[in-house]
Amino acid sequence: MQWRNLYRGFFMGISDLIPGVSGGTIAFILGIYDELLASISGFFSRDWKKHIGFLLPLGIGIGATLLLFSRVIEFLLKNYYAPTQFFFMGLILGVLPFITKQAGVKKNFKWTHFLFIFLVGAALAATAFIKPLDTTPITTLTATNAIGLFLAGWAGSMAMLLPGISGSFILLLLGVYSTAIGALSNLNLPIIAVIGAGVIVGFIVSSKVISYLLANFTHITFAAIIGLIIGSVFVVYPGIPESGTPFVMSVIAFITGLIVANMFSSPNKASIEHH
Repeated sequence: MQWRNLYRGFFMGISDLIPGVSGGTIAFILGIYDELLASISGFFSRDWKKHIGFLLPLGIGIGATLLLFSRVIEFLLKNYYAPTQFFFMGLILGVLPFITKQAGVKKNFKWTHFLFIFLVGAALAATAFIKPLDTTPITTLTATNAIGLFLAGWAGSMAMLLPGISGSFILLLLGVYSTAIGALSNLNLPIIAVIGAGVIVGFIVSSKVISYLLANFTHITFAAIIGLIIGSVFVVYPGIPESGTPFVMSVIAFITGLIVANMFSSPNKASIEHH
C-alpha cells in the first residue's frame, strides 16, 4: 500500500471541492498524473490487484477530505473568497514550469502547438462568463433527478482527471454543485451514492481516453493540457481584492500557492511518460 497517497488524496480532495480548481492539476503538481491514469484504467482489468495499493489510500484520502472539509471550504469561500482563490491561482501557475519541462516545449513544440494552447486556454477562460444554473439543491431522489445526478457525476469526473478543468465547476455549470456539497455536508447517502456512481464510470472511461491520447498524440495533448491550465487561472481569478487586509491576505495566499506547487513539483518527480 502506498500510504503516502493519503496526503496526496487530501490535496486532490480539497481541490475537487473548489469550483475552478482541477484534481488533475493537483495530480500533476504531486507528480502522480501518469500513475493515476494507469491505475484507474488497470483497476478494471485482470491486473487490478497491483493497482489497489495505489488507488485505495488515494481514494481514502479524497473521500475523507470531501466529507471532513466540505463545510470548511464552504466557510472559506463564504468568508475569505479572494484569498482562497488566489491560493489556488498560485498552485495552478506554480505547476506550469514543471509541465512545460515535462512536455519538452522548447524542443518539441511548433507554432501550431502554441496556437492550440491559446485556443484551448481562451475557450476555457470564456467559461468564466457563463452564468451557472441557479437551482435549488436536491435533497430527495426521484427516478428523473437520479439519472440527471448520475450523468452530472460522470461529466464532473471526466473534468476532474483533465488538468485545468474543475469537476466542481462542471457541476456548478450543470446546477448540481449546491446539491453535491449539501449532500456531503449533511451525509445524504442516496444522493452521494448516485453522483458517486457517475463519477466512477466517468473515471473509467476518461482515464482510458486520456492515456490513449498521451500515448499516441503526446505533444498536442500536452499543448491542450497547458492551455487548460492557463485558461483555468481566468476561471479562478476573483478580481483585485479591496486594499488593506483582504489584499495582503490574497498576496500572501498567492505566494504560498506558488511555493507549495514548487515544493511538490520537483523536476525529479515521475509524471507523464514519453511514449
